[in-house]
Amino acid sequence: MARAEAEAPRASNGRIATLKHRAEFLRLRNGGRCATAGFVLEGKRRADQRSIAGTARFGFTVSKKVGGAVERNRIKRRLRAAVRDVVGEHARPDFDYVLIARRPALDAVYSTLVADLMRAMGRVHAGPAKAQPSERRANRVQRPVSRTV
Repeated sequence: MARAEAEAPRASNGRIATLKHRAEFLRLRNGGRCATAGFVLEGKRRADQRSIAGTARFGFTVSKKVGGAVERNRIKRRLRAAVRDVVGEHARPDFDYVLIARRPALDAVYSTLVADLMRAMGRVHAGPAKAQPSERRANRVQRPVSRTV
């Protein structure tokens, strides 16, 4: 019974809720980001609470640069499986997420993908880390001043 409660964010048929429209993907570009070797995770809180209330939604993007159709589909299947394993405990029901696949996701160890996804979700939920003004000054590159006379 506890397992059924952990799977609450999934849709009733056992599938994860997915993003379908381009506008939904573009809205997430302004949200939090976390890059790993196998993918980039983008996430943002939904403003409209009426749409699929209480369910985290996911979108998957795999560019043609990653490989042929067979490889792209294999990567999407691996990422969907990782999301299914993580969604119950780590995904927030009022968030939308997009996973942008990278080539290493094809050959990565599955447990590594899952661990990276858990870490990435934690970083996306934490929000952007803002540097203190003194840190920003220290990180600046000092360029030599060259004057021509």
